[in-house]
Amino acid sequence: MRSEVKALAIILLTSFGISSLALWALGLTHFIPQFFTLAMSDSINPCTFVIYTMLLIALSVREISRRRLYIVGASFIAAVYISYYLLGVGLLYFAGRLPLWAAGVAAIIFGLYTIVTGLMERSRVFGKSGLRKKIFSSDATLLGAFTLGVIVSTTLLPCSAGSYLVYAIIISKSGKTLAFLLLALYNLVFVLPLVVILLAMGSVTESKRFSQAMVRHSRELSVIAGILLIAIGIWVLTGASL
Repeated sequence: MRSEVKALAIILLTSFGISSLALWALGLTHFIPQFFTLAMSDSINPCTFVIYTMLLIALSVREISRRRLYIVGASFIAAVYISYYLLGVGLLYFAGRLPLWAAGVAAIIFGLYTIVTGLMERSRVFGKSGLRKKIFSSDATLLGAFTLGVIVSTTLLPCSAGSYLVYAIIISKSGKTLAFLLLALYNLVFVLPLVVILLAMGSVTESKRFSQAMVRHSRELSVIAGILLIAIGIWVLTGASL
């Protein structure tokens, strides 16, 4: 339990530190609370931990070395980051056509949806059984993990589309270059929990234990993520902007 709390604290502190420093460098210190709230509502999404737990279980069955774990894990995380970023670029062009108030409405709707499905303990991961088969049949190689990461990203999008869409609408109102930079920062915070699980834990067993603990608390995490989204929705609808 102590190691799980420690890892969670590392995730939160590192996420806040990186986002604060980056936004300060961009002259957007006023956006730090809103950015951190949106990014964390996505990165603590139980869907991510469910899929990562499947991967870790598959790796533990094969009893791979720590070095192989780092290689496979890094390849998987890199694929998720790149794929999710490219999906975000496409979302930016769509979001740019929507008014800012739409972000507020979407945040509240998705926030309520996340809370309700969390309390009912309903999975928001589509095609979980098919994805499980792909994970357990994939090779524990650089290419295999990267391919799996790309596939997983499309599976995660329906589950985490709420936060991502809201964020895309907000940053689309800034300049194109700034929007792309903010998108890159958001995705860095999004994959950070996976990086911490990979590096902070000493073995596949410890990484799997932490990830499984997050899955067991999916109900609480869903409620927290939903509340954060609703708070952002209220912030947008009260006239706030980037």
